[in-house]
Amino acid sequence: MSHVPEFRLAVLGSPIAHSKSPALHAAAYGVLGLDWDYDAIEVTGDTLADFVDSRDSSWRGLSLTMPLKRDVLPLLDRTDPLATLTGSANTVLFRGKGAKRYLHGFNTDVFGITRAVEQRGRSGIRVVQVLGGGATAASAIVAAQLLGAERVYVSVRTPDKVMDLVALGERAGVEVRIGTLDAAGSVADLPDLIISTLPNGADVSVAFSEHTMRSSLLFDVAYHPWPTTLGTAWQAVGGEVIGGLDMLVLQALIQVRIFVNGSAEQLVPREAAVLAAMYATVGL
Repeated sequence: MSHVPEFRLAVLGSPIAHSKSPALHAAAYGVLGLDWDYDAIEVTGDTLADFVDSRDSSWRGLSLTMPLKRDVLPLLDRTDPLATLTGSANTVLFRGKGAKRYLHGFNTDVFGITRAVEQRGRSGIRVVQVLGGGATAASAIVAAQLLGAERVYVSVRTPDKVMDLVALGERAGVEVRIGTLDAAGSVADLPDLIISTLPNGADVSVAFSEHTMRSSLLFDVAYHPWPTTLGTAWQAVGGEVIGGLDMLVLQALIQVRIFVNGSAEQLVPREAAVLAAMYATVGL
């Protein structure tokens, strides 16, 4: 007789085989003593609606990678304030039963960024620079405001395509200025924090002075392979770097809260042990 878990969950994306999320969530549910299965499933934007619609009552929730974080929005019945603000949901919780079941979307990336920076003891963050203009960049802008930033410089290939981020900044309560990646190293203010949302290995021209690399904390959300080109440059001059695994683990912790408690704020039992197990899974 085949094993039937209490609940099923999965991370969706394309490509998805490299995802560390199944190991992270398995570690968490192991500590919590929950008989839940969490898989990685290849899903594209074209197949997302059919996949979500075909999930039966055994499904508890989903994690989403890009570009599904935005593609999923029209499928959701409710969104939490951060998903609404950023226009990006990386977590879906199936609530209710039968005909009353509905989809609730959350953004846990913002917490992944803010908590990772706070854990480094960095304070007094007033100027932040974000590299890249996708969904993670939107989360980074909101995270910057929550960390106390007054101004965010966004550096992208094509500024005209991301002017919506200026409006996002207005809604979030932080000034956003858009510029090109080629000029990323010459923004008007020395950033306290630089958040790179660029894919590792992306063919872009980004150069910073040694003074900037020594002074500014670099948070590179990429993690495979590690270190990234930017991370290597920072480390070579003794600069401080946060890698993407920190964000991955911390945002996944909030997903565990959501899947277990239905709330991003309510801690899970033995949360310190859960987090330690998740960090150990990725070698941190």
